[in-house]
Amino acid sequence: MKVAVIGSGAIGSLVAGYLATKDTPVTLVARKGQVAVLNKRGLILHGVRGKRGILLPVVSELRENVDLIIMAVKTQDVIEAASHNLSFMKDCSILTMQNGIRADQFLSEIVPSENIISSVVMFGATYISPGEAIHNFEGDLIIGKAFGMNDDQVEAIAHLMNKAFTTHISQDIKGMKWLKIFINLNNCLPALVGKSMQETFKNLELCELSIRLLAEGLKVVDKAAIRLHSLPTFPEERLRDLVSIPMDQGRSLFSQIMTGLSKEPLYGSILQSIQRGRPSEIDYINGEIVALGREIGIPTPLNKTVVEMVHQVEKTGIFFTSHEVLKKMKN
Repeated sequence: MKVAVIGSGAIGSLVAGYLATKDTPVTLVARKGQVAVLNKRGLILHGVRGKRGILLPVVSELRENVDLIIMAVKTQDVIEAASHNLSFMKDCSILTMQNGIRADQFLSEIVPSENIISSVVMFGATYISPGEAIHNFEGDLIIGKAFGMNDDQVEAIAHLMNKAFTTHISQDIKGMKWLKIFINLNNCLPALVGKSMQETFKNLELCELSIRLLAEGLKVVDKAAIRLHSLPTFPEERLRDLVSIPMDQGRSLFSQIMTGLSKEPLYGSILQSIQRGRPSEIDYINGEIVALGREIGIPTPLNKTVVEMVHQVEKTGIFFTSHEVLKKMKN
């Protein structure tokens, strides 16, 4: 199966690099300013699988047909990236790897919906520089048809992706993607203070705030009758238990989990975008809770405030102190 990976950030670099080492013909589609460097130097991957350099073809736009396109750009960049490569996207399978739930909908507006396979990414990576990434921790890849029932197309892609990551097929990929939103809801806080997750969540008051963000989100999702679906290594019950146990116990547990995720500093997708001077995906994570609350008439003051604050950091480049975040969220 001939593969193209569109997006050379942390996840795109990992996916392209690991597939290339498994005798899969892979082309990486990167931004124009990165192509020459990547073709000369290749990918450099560090982390839980050691350090390796990987050479593979890198282009700014697709120039030939492939069997599978893997979309590894942020949600807000999906339409632009797809439009640049549209002539090669209408007759092949497309695997989306975005956080949130909007990417498949956006993509379906310009390519056949039956070609779109969605995914939930449970491994972690950090962008260092063009083509260089840290693989922070292992995790599963879960895939399933974004629209309609799974079929042989999904089976074939699962077989391919399993060469690089432990891959599962889900019959309820949307329910799993909604649960992944809750895993990502805490990414906003490192982005507000400009620190790693490990540093951020040593602060038990910020851990308490994270649990309050989760509880607010659960209230909205439950009221909207959206069904969450457990992930292979993260059951729905773990989320519900975290928001229901006594807060002193919950915030200590949350701190223990978040500070132990990776030996290397872990920054989360939102802060990584801000550090690169790029718009973050906050509107498609915490903003999704805000939009749903507005739709069904339930206030979401905590998630609404963090969305506004992240946009302020994006605009000004100035981070908040932990004290400022906590004070703002109590108002």
